[in-house]
Amino acid sequence: MPFGDLLGESPTMHRLRAMLARVAATDSTVLVVGESGTGKELVARALHEEGTRRSGPFVAINCAAVPEGLLESELFGHAKGAFTDAKTARAGLFVQASGGTLFLDEVGELPLAFQAKLLRALQERTVRPVGERKEIPFDVRLVAATNRNLQADVAEGRFREDLYFRINVVEVPLPPLRERDHDVLVLATHFLGTFAAKVSKPLRGLTPEAAEWLSAYAWPGNVRELRNTIERAVALAALEQLTTEDLPAKLARKVAAPLPMGGLTELVTLDEMMERYILHVLHASGGSRNVAAKILGVDRTTLWRKLERLRRLRSKGGAR
Repeated sequence: MPFGDLLGESPTMHRLRAMLARVAATDSTVLVVGESGTGKELVARALHEEGTRRSGPFVAINCAAVPEGLLESELFGHAKGAFTDAKTARAGLFVQASGGTLFLDEVGELPLAFQAKLLRALQERTVRPVGERKEIPFDVRLVAATNRNLQADVAEGRFREDLYFRINVVEVPLPPLRERDHDVLVLATHFLGTFAAKVSKPLRGLTPEAAEWLSAYAWPGNVRELRNTIERAVALAALEQLTTEDLPAKLARKVAAPLPMGGLTELVTLDEMMERYILHVLHASGGSRNVAAKILGVDRTTLWRKLERLRRLRSKGGAR
């Protein structure tokens, strides 16, 4: 499935994958905007792998991690002897990425003085390595990303307006995890399977309480925080399912309400309790039986049989 690594069953994610499929077919410059941990580099890689430049290199740089004095050499390259440690000539990342995609992560952190040089390079489609006189052409698709409000930075003089319009041909906004209904459990189940396989633990999903904790938490660190949380939980897990004992205590404080089957004021049958919980998990999974089955620790056929049995009991009056 195209963009299959961008997991999620929420309407937001379906729309995002559809948008990316259209954008990947072009060579337009893309600006990916989203909070930290929302998967901006994953989107950039997916655009490259699904696009027309997939056979070329994918080169990434975190602009916030490179000292200001080294940015020009890193991106544009340098000649031999251009500075003390330049014992050999080196091609910059623009040239290294030719034929493929250059990903500028945290582009909003670039200093103003360098923004003018970047703008010129993008306009001319050439770079001048440090210590060189000649221009070197490059052929890349540019994907930039930021967790900042660049429009506000432009208004406040922290980011060049002309550069903003140059890199923002197609803007791809990434939603925070708290706005992706049902995707927390979809992602948690995926990460659980991945990490359990790595350490050879036969884990079968989440307990109801663990699923509730994960669903109720706001995830300020987004998918990255969820991934790290599940990796930790798998490392600590001692039972066949992940429990609240395996999760950080901070998640407990975010549980707003009990599961729908809790707080009963009447006596009900065990079958009805089971039905209520299965329906709750299905709802939390966005209606996906595959995801619900993984959370419940059963295969899809077993889940289907349980639902069919409960329907028969309901029709006979065995479950209300």
